[in-house]
Amino acid sequence: MPIRAVVYASEAGPDIAGDKLGLGSGKLDQIVDDACRFNRGAGVTGVLLFDGHRFLQYLEGPEDGLSVAYSRVLGASSHNALVELQRGRAGQRRLPFWPMRWLPVEPDQLRALAHADWTGFKQRGDTEALTGTGMDLLWALVEPFAIAA
Repeated sequence: MPIRAVVYASEAGPDIAGDKLGLGSGKLDQIVDDACRFNRGAGVTGVLLFDGHRFLQYLEGPEDGLSVAYSRVLGASSHNALVELQRGRAGQRRLPFWPMRWLPVEPDQLRALAHADWTGFKQRGDTEALTGTGMDLLWALVEPFAIAA
């Protein structure tokens, strides 16, 4: 079964914005817990990066599960101004560790990811912000947490 993926950036809604570590309202944890429950059944995995004001999320899985999970994302009131950066065939699962997990990142890291080349979800192994692909930069941020998973 082919693995498909989608990556997007969006602005956090007022209930979440400004709470970089997600400790204030607990709203971000609730959203991610709900996504974990759904994604586990749908065969979807991924990560949500948050800089205190903006999100970047990468999701991957079988087409049917990913389609429904992404529909839930599109309908969520927890964010707005969503910009899809890439959607398509990923070739292989890159983040099989979590049905969903959120990680805090710095604004410049999120900005670099949002402006990176996501074409074909290619991974070259180059983690330099100026030359690395979106998957390279994402992996560089996620790898320390993936090892502990």
